[in-house]
Amino acid sequence: MSNESVNRTDDGGAHQGADGTDAAVADPALARPGEPATPAVGDAAARLAAAVEPGAAVEPGRAGEGRAGDGTAGDGTAGDGTGVEAGAGETAEPGPAGAPLLTDVLLAVEELWPESLAEDWDRVGLVAGHPGTQVERIMFAVDPTLEVIEEALDWGAQLLITHHPLLLRGVTSIAATTGKGRAVHRLIEGGCALLTIHTNGDSAVGGVSDVLADALGLEDVRPLMPATHGLPEEGIGRVGVLPGVETLGDFAARIFESLPSVAGGVRVAGDKDALVRTVAVCGGAGDTLFDAVRRSKADVYVTADLRHHPASEAREEAMGGRPYLVDLSHFASEWLWLPQAARSLDNVLADQGFEAELAVSQTNTDPWDFILTPGV
Repeated sequence: MSNESVNRTDDGGAHQGADGTDAAVADPALARPGEPATPAVGDAAARLAAAVEPGAAVEPGRAGEGRAGDGTAGDGTAGDGTGVEAGAGETAEPGPAGAPLLTDVLLAVEELWPESLAEDWDRVGLVAGHPGTQVERIMFAVDPTLEVIEEALDWGAQLLITHHPLLLRGVTSIAATTGKGRAVHRLIEGGCALLTIHTNGDSAVGGVSDVLADALGLEDVRPLMPATHGLPEEGIGRVGVLPGVETLGDFAARIFESLPSVAGGVRVAGDKDALVRTVAVCGGAGDTLFDAVRRSKADVYVTADLRHHPASEAREEAMGGRPYLVDLSHFASEWLWLPQAARSLDNVLADQGFEAELAVSQTNTDPWDFILTPGV
């Protein structure tokens, strides 16, 4: 793995709410799945990169500084790490001048989010699609659900990039009698490739937890669990400090305002008046990292999918004190990364002389529809 450079971009553009409301009527940087754009809610939220409205190209940004991975050859050809190469004698499908081939996109993705950063148990990379196909439109999403696939096809995408794998565990059939089988069939029938960027997208600089840390305004950020095969800045989760001390209640409210709307909201364990400054974050499910959180001396740990027993044991270990816990929706915690990921990929493709339209899915794939809570 090259140590020459890393990629991190923070700019973004406007997008549209899932209900079709035009985000231009309010601050476009704050439109989120499931609701129209909302007024500004503070500096942390204003720093969030905006998603791109389906059908509108990302405005060209400055070329991202390359982050070379093991599989990227310097002459622009695929190295061993990408696992793709065009077949002999094959020609690309007709497309507009400047549009990349899928193999070109795979090289750009490897530069930003190297497969070598993925956890051993993970399954990342190309799931479906022909490397020689020309790619004019690329959509980013958290989950490869059928609804998301239909959204991508309706928009005319030739590539859907999702954070979560479609085929994480082994299957013996992709017949269209199961949800996964129908997803594969629909992608192939619609001429849309599927690419997964999962734990490599978590670990890389500018990845899921970096974006979450940015949204919270954290400074002096470092990995919670440094990568085994990566740069010093890479790894799962992040730890940083707030610019100033906040109460746990105010801090949790600020997180709530920054996230897409989901039924479960935000859950908090701890005294709402307690003061916090050092913060550990992990986008997605992070209840296996409590030992690392305790070693970090964090005042509060922000993650998703906290299960009863790990959370209860962590609270017992802390004797009601630090680290306090803030539990998010898995989907919401990872959706924040999508706009920046789209922007970063656009920068790298543009730097290589390619043109493509990029969009962020507006489908809310959080599995819960409503929640009942006791009256206050």
